[in-house]
Amino acid sequence: MSGLAAREAALWEAQARAEALFEAVVAGGLIRPGVSESELSDQIFALARERHGVRRHWHRRVVRCGANTLCVYGEEPPERRIAADDVVFLDFGPVFAGFEADLGRSYVVGGDPDKRRLVADIGRAFRDGQALYESQPGLTAGALYDHVAGLARAGGWEFGADSAGHPVDAFPHERAPGTRLVIEHGNELPLRAPLADGRPRHWILEIHFVDRARGYGAFCEELLTIRAPR
Repeated sequence: MSGLAAREAALWEAQARAEALFEAVVAGGLIRPGVSESELSDQIFALARERHGVRRHWHRRVVRCGANTLCVYGEEPPERRIAADDVVFLDFGPVFAGFEADLGRSYVVGGDPDKRRLVADIGRAFRDGQALYESQPGLTAGALYDHVAGLARAGGWEFGADSAGHPVDAFPHERAPGTRLVIEHGNELPLRAPLADGRPRHWILEIHFVDRARGYGAFCEELLTIRAPR
């Protein structure tokens, strides 16, 4: 396996292991009414360490429920407890074998059809955005942001953040002074622009749709640039 192929395999393995962690959270019934966001975060951290060997996270853990799902990563809203009919989203950045995972998932506690449609819509928007990336070699960060923001509006939602993704790599991933390494409106950086050493740059795509009038949102993110090995 070449160095580039090994790097891609390591990034995919990191995502797959993060997905296994999220599945264990759901299977274990950790997302439940009455638990606070910080309590759930601590329980997931313990599960990640004890059952999945996670010793390092490259960014802080985020657990949001109810009205807090309207908030973006950098905000720190007041603590909430999960209610019987909430949307809950989780955003974690565990490091596996020296490579970063960045995976976000949303869950509906209860049977509200609009909230379930929202969670389904963000998954479809991710897949649509990934298909656009794969079909347009010259796609820019700004064009991809505008596309996924348009999908939010088409579904009757609002795109909830000013950005829709960032690079991911071996920990710590590249920082490039003077270059906007973010998927955001107006950014003309081609997503396939390589790293300084010529290797491909890999990206996370983040989808955050919200309904501000009803006071909830949903979030998902994962690797944009690599699909599951066949």
